[in-house]
Amino acid sequence: MRNVRLGDLAACCVLLLVGVAASAWGMAAKGAAPVTPSPIVLSPVVTSDLRQPLFLTHAGDGSGRLFVVEQVGRVRIYQQGRLLETSFLDVSDLVSFGGERGLLGLAFHPAYRTTGRVFVNYSRESDGATILAEYRVSNNPDLAKPEAKILLVVEQPYGNHNGGMVAFGPDGHLYIGMGDGGAGGDPGDRGQQRQELLGKVLRIDVDGGSPYAIPSDNPFVSGGGRPEIFAYGFRNPWRFSFDRQTGRLWAADVGQNAYEEVSLVRRGGNYGWRIMEGAHCFKPSTGCPMRGLELPAVEYAHSGSRCSITGGYVYRGGEMPGLRGLYVFGDYCSGEIFGVQEAEIAGGGVTAHPSVLLDTDLRISSFGEDERGELYVVDHAGGVYRINTAP
Repeated sequence: MRNVRLGDLAACCVLLLVGVAASAWGMAAKGAAPVTPSPIVLSPVVTSDLRQPLFLTHAGDGSGRLFVVEQVGRVRIYQQGRLLETSFLDVSDLVSFGGERGLLGLAFHPAYRTTGRVFVNYSRESDGATILAEYRVSNNPDLAKPEAKILLVVEQPYGNHNGGMVAFGPDGHLYIGMGDGGAGGDPGDRGQQRQELLGKVLRIDVDGGSPYAIPSDNPFVSGGGRPEIFAYGFRNPWRFSFDRQTGRLWAADVGQNAYEEVSLVRRGGNYGWRIMEGAHCFKPSTGCPMRGLELPAVEYAHSGSRCSITGGYVYRGGEMPGLRGLYVFGDYCSGEIFGVQEAEIAGGGVTAHPSVLLDTDLRISSFGEDERGELYVVDHAGGVYRINTAP
């Protein structure tokens, strides 16, 4: 995400367009013709009383609750048709809020029902450093205890490109998205520096060691880079997700000035930044060394108002069969919601079959899943909407 866009949005009011577009994206295509996905509509879930929401998830505990992350430092609960007044967790006193800083990520332990453990990623109030912290639920299931265990501190040289996504993979390990540290063009080349945690997707074992252990199959566990690194060469992997059917890791990496991209992330992969932006040379601008780099699965250019990708999910729910197997994502600036068939790009290489599912006036800060795999879109101006197939 771009700090200027995120900061500008704080005072914006956003209206939802009701028109639906299922037209092709107009990018060069490879392979067989895509399956045209069903058009969608958005159903309002919460449209007031949220302050700069950035993420939505569930606890996996069978409660049916939705947890909404507010950038200011609160986690709110939506349950049985209403937003609870009391926050599940409030760390606003600890958080540096504004631009791309704030409470940025939330993940519930896979065995949350029995462990009560929850993990957050936020920008520290004193200096903007990235903090990964663990909290536990209290005797009240709608309230976390205030005591924290700090697992990881990563200093941030600039105020933007903080990443912030945290999610448990199917292997039970915690994955953490780290931006390149900010400014423009990655001046420290941190995305390529394997002794740096910035510009990476990290993977740690929160169930072993103190404060955490390193999974034995992390690519640099025996040397050559920081052992926490799972993959590298990212600019700002703002939102990523795991396909709940295949386990594949989908990461949307926010581009510089020209291209946005989605990658299927594998262990040890180098995703190119700052050598490349998307599938194109960045530094140097021509003739860049591409050998050993992973090309994006999807990319799009900055045309119209498109400028900042927001990653989503492969739909595996049961209520929209016309979207099944579709990776749904969007653009923060244009408000468009896109889709591309997972089956079309699973074989690797750049593809180009996304469709515009819906054109909105939302500032799409995130997507989210409930326990059943149904999809939601989060509007940074203060709303949460459920994605439904158009009647």
